[in-house]
Amino acid sequence: MTALIEGRAALIVIDMQQGYYQPFEQAGIPLMPGFAEQVERVVRVVDACRAAGVPVVFSQEVHRRDLVDVGRELDGDESIHCLEGDPGTELVEELRPREGDYFIAKRRYSCFFGTDLEILLRGLNVQTLLLVGGLTDVCVHYTFADAHQWNYHVRLLEDCVLGSTVERHNASLSAMEYLQHGARRTSAELLAALDKLAQPAVTQGT
Repeated sequence: MTALIEGRAALIVIDMQQGYYQPFEQAGIPLMPGFAEQVERVVRVVDACRAAGVPVVFSQEVHRRDLVDVGRELDGDESIHCLEGDPGTELVEELRPREGDYFIAKRRYSCFFGTDLEILLRGLNVQTLLLVGGLTDVCVHYTFADAHQWNYHVRLLEDCVLGSTVERHNASLSAMEYLQHGARRTSAELLAALDKLAQPAVTQGT
């Protein structure tokens, strides 16, 4: 069985934003049912990671109001979304960075694209990324693929992600497992592992 955590881990909380409480016509992004329940599960994971000394990194998709940085994001099923200043763009109240956490604002789907995430992870000496958030088939999937290509071990907590539809959610879960066997895990597995986790110390400057 593939180890859940190899070396030092970090939790990446991807785009848990208020807009997912809104209907598609208002938020501009479709979402399968279950967001409120997802928030509860992610909160438990975040709290456990903080307690175990696992760094927590929050990402937020945000676009300028003149849409200059939206690019090709409106070519598919999504309409205008995540604009600066809109209430729906804000992270949900229960899942916002606290002292000791990290934050990444991004203009594209992947948490790596055009951000300093890779610099942060190298500074934290991280080898395993634990992914939660949304959407499974968009921002989570592309972050997973980039992390895979950066040679990270990537673990997806499949009960802590939601897709644009159930069908796309399941297809992306399968595609990510194809890239890394043992990638699909659950929050219960992680919580059990964190109970006995002794994180390796951060080596500065690596």
